[in-house]
Amino acid sequence: MTSQSRLAWLMNDVAGKRLLAVILTAIIVLPMLNMLVPESSVFHVSSYTIGLLGKYLCYALLALAVDLIWGYCGILSLGHGAFFALGGYAMGMYMMRQIGDRGVYGNPLLPDFMVFLNWQELPWYWFGFDNFFFAMAMVAIAPAILAFVFGWLAFRSRVTGVYLSIITQAMTYALMLAFFRNDMGFGGNNGLTDFKDLLGFSLQADSTKVALFVCSGIALILGYLLCRFVVSSKLGRVLVSIRDAESRTRFIGYRVEHYKLFVFVLSAILAGIAGALYVPQVGIINPGEFSPINSIEIIIWVAVGGRGFLYGAVIGAVLVNYGKTFFTGAFPEVWLFMLGGLFVVSTLFLPQGVVGVVQQWKDKRAEKKALAAGDAGEALS
Repeated sequence: MTSQSRLAWLMNDVAGKRLLAVILTAIIVLPMLNMLVPESSVFHVSSYTIGLLGKYLCYALLALAVDLIWGYCGILSLGHGAFFALGGYAMGMYMMRQIGDRGVYGNPLLPDFMVFLNWQELPWYWFGFDNFFFAMAMVAIAPAILAFVFGWLAFRSRVTGVYLSIITQAMTYALMLAFFRNDMGFGGNNGLTDFKDLLGFSLQADSTKVALFVCSGIALILGYLLCRFVVSSKLGRVLVSIRDAESRTRFIGYRVEHYKLFVFVLSAILAGIAGALYVPQVGIINPGEFSPINSIEIIIWVAVGGRGFLYGAVIGAVLVNYGKTFFTGAFPEVWLFMLGGLFVVSTLFLPQGVVGVVQQWKDKRAEKKALAAGDAGEALS
């Protein structure tokens, strides 16, 4: 087998390669424009823009995770915000431990909110989060465990369709209520904030913001390649068959619940990594991230970009969040209505999203060329 045939899953993805090239160019050029070009120049990219784009990249990775299970396996999860938040909390716990005695109360062991609530000792589930590698492992393990337990119970019971969507939303809502409680040890409604540094680098420094932006871009590229590899393999073809005809796939001998569980856990891990990269760039993680509306927004990103294309999810996440940033400043009172209208329009008139429209246009153009070539051939004969 040649190296080209081994990489056919990537070489045949023309749109995906273009998207990866854009992301790679952005994470190389934009940091240079931020750090090397003077602020007085029109080509200077501000640190605020770098942070904003870094946040969009995290959202894009989250949308990619949702498209993997919804677009290719037909699992409409309305609770993926929970996995995103768990990854964010794991990163937040590490950065809280790094504050040490620099907090308001100067306690070297307990975070400020625990001192304020008269906690006498650190809860057992906070141990180990002073170690970076342990915390990074928990970024993936915590969402994976929740996804495995939830998926094993749901898929084994053959819960599908709207019922699965409802219980995923119930899951994230229950977690939101739990994390709002002060006695849970996660900061209650204020969450975790007042972070100082990450691996010894100040979060306020421009160089740290640039590094986080680059890490987010690399994570998105690697996440895309992983998802493309999965959906292009035999596993991916089984996932699509489950999406299109689950009963028939089960009848011919495939253990459908095992395939669903694997891709659901993989998707949760990607969402957790996105959350971990998001938290140091925004400086806070609180129970609001578990809000069901956040999970619904992710579905809108994927629907607008194009379900089942992978690169469509990335494009949709960036487009919708850029629109959100713009319109919440220009029309803050009607933004939610515009978001709902966008979802309705996408569902009714753009069933395959923005990239689906482009694909249809290309198909029609190719069909016209083929017809024209056929007519020319007949005329010559």
